[in-house]
Amino acid sequence: MNLDAPPGFTGSSIDRADHLREHDDQIGELASSTKARLLRMRGLDPQLDTERRLTWGSTAEAAVGEPLIFLGLRGGTPLFAPLPRVDVIPARPGSLFQLISEMSAEEVAIFGAARSLIGWHNRHRFCSNCGQATAVFRAGWGRRCPNCKSDHFPRVDPIVIMLAEHEGRVLVGRQRQFPPRSYSALAGFVEPGESIEEAVARELHEEAGIAVFNIRYVASQPWPFPSGLMIGCIAEARSDVLALDQNELEDAMWVDRAGVAAALSGDESAPFVVPPPYAIANTLLRRWLKGA
Repeated sequence: MNLDAPPGFTGSSIDRADHLREHDDQIGELASSTKARLLRMRGLDPQLDTERRLTWGSTAEAAVGEPLIFLGLRGGTPLFAPLPRVDVIPARPGSLFQLISEMSAEEVAIFGAARSLIGWHNRHRFCSNCGQATAVFRAGWGRRCPNCKSDHFPRVDPIVIMLAEHEGRVLVGRQRQFPPRSYSALAGFVEPGESIEEAVARELHEEAGIAVFNIRYVASQPWPFPSGLMIGCIAEARSDVLALDQNELEDAMWVDRAGVAAALSGDESAPFVVPPPYAIANTLLRRWLKGA
């Protein structure tokens, strides 16, 4: 059990080369270079080889007229992703999670960025200001309206995900759609006009009925389903008395360090099943166990 492993979807070695995105001529030269590589995908899912690695082809494999997203440079090699039309974007692609669990951390990070951008483009084909169809610009890192000249850029949704601790135990909860025995950290979207700390306190009070203090940041993780930024925190609870919001949680429980350690090690006698290693809830549990 590696208590220091970073959260999933982080650790890409790509140089995003933002300074090139405004220069269509340079991006065009990079895309037409024999060195350029195109990430092979099936819609929103990656194509993997037999060793569960991402596969890359020539940019000549792109569909005619299909825009390309410039992912950046890796060792001087320009990397691109296709931008296909996707009409239905699943929020929780269950079959994809199995693939992710078999991939290396860096490969997951590269794929996550591509998937998030492809999803964003497909959800923002029209200008939110005037309704006109928009066009891709900035090498795939923006869309521009030809009518009102508004520029639109990829956004991420901030989501707090947190553990509450009380007298050597930590709070985990489960939603009805979770697999049997699976519990995780509690989470929720940051609302307008709210700080991270305020969102943590509000969500824990709304979902579990507890008041917290000493809220501290632990780690963050991009979550491309569809385009979130998970902000991991740990807080101290003033009491262990719970009042669950049954619309949000089916169950919640306090677990001691021995129980968390058993769950993280995959012990069948553990009180619950932890989220997979690529989920930041797993990171939070490992960091809490370490004493973060």
